[in-house]
Amino acid sequence: MIRAMRPVVIAANWKMHTTPADAGELAREVARRTRVEGVTRVICPPFVCLAAVRDALVDADPDVGVGAQDVHYELAGAYTGDISAPMLAGLASWVIVGHSERRRDHDESDERIGRKVERAVDGGLRPILCVGERLDDRDAGQATEVVDGQLAGALFNRDGGRLAAAGLVIAYEPVWAIGTGRNASGQDAAAMAEAIRETLARLRWAAPAEIPILYGGSVTAANIGEFLSEPAIDGALVGGASLKPDEMAGIVGRAGVTAAARLAAIA
Repeated sequence: MIRAMRPVVIAANWKMHTTPADAGELAREVARRTRVEGVTRVICPPFVCLAAVRDALVDADPDVGVGAQDVHYELAGAYTGDISAPMLAGLASWVIVGHSERRRDHDESDERIGRKVERAVDGGLRPILCVGERLDDRDAGQATEVVDGQLAGALFNRDGGRLAAAGLVIAYEPVWAIGTGRNASGQDAAAMAEAIRETLARLRWAAPAEIPILYGGSVTAANIGEFLSEPAIDGALVGGASLKPDEMAGIVGRAGVTAAARLAAIA
C-alpha cells in the first residue's frame, strides 16, 4: 500500500566529480530542468563543492536539498581528512551513509555505518543508508541474506522510531548491476525492497512500510520507469547520470508521473 508519508525521492550522487568552479552552474542547470511537482530532489556533491552548490540553489531553487556523500561516526577527534556532522551544519541537510564504494574502498563495517547514521541524525541530517549485495552474493543465491545482515548490523538496537522520525531513507544498490553490463530488473529491486521492510519489521520498527526505499544501480532516464512502476520503490539514488542535466530531467520527469499517480490513489 502506498502511504502519504512515502515521498518520491531522486538523489544525485556526484561522487568524485566537479570542482567549486563548476559545481554551482551544474546545480543551477539541474535544478532548472527538474522542477516537477511532488518529487523530493537532492544533490550530493563532493565536500569541497557543498558551499558552491548550496549558494547556487539558494537563488536557482531552494526546494532542492543539498547532501554530503559521507559523515564520520564521531563528532570530533583526531581523524585526519574526515568530516563530522557538526562541520556540515549550514552546508547540507542530507547525507549518504554506507555507499558500496565506501564499504569497498574504506572497509566500512555495518556497525560503523550504523554509528554514522546515528551521528547524522544527531546533527540534524537526513540519512540515506545504502545496502546491497555483490555479484558473487547474487550468484550464490545469498542476496537477501547479505542485505538483511547489512541492515541488522547497522540498525540492531538503534531507536527505529527516532531514525524514522528523522527521515531515514534506505537505498538498495546492487553492486553487481553497477558498471558490469548486467542489469537489475524492476522485479529484482521490488523484491529486495519488500525484504528490507521485512527486516525492519523483524528489528521491531513500528512502521517499516513508511520508510522510503530508493533504487540505485546504473539508473538512467531510459530505465527509471521500470523501477518506479514498482509500488515498493520510492525513487532513485542516481550516479553518473546525475551529472547530465538531460538525464536528470528525464529521471525526475518520470518520478513526477509516479508522484502524481500516488497522490491520485490516496485522494
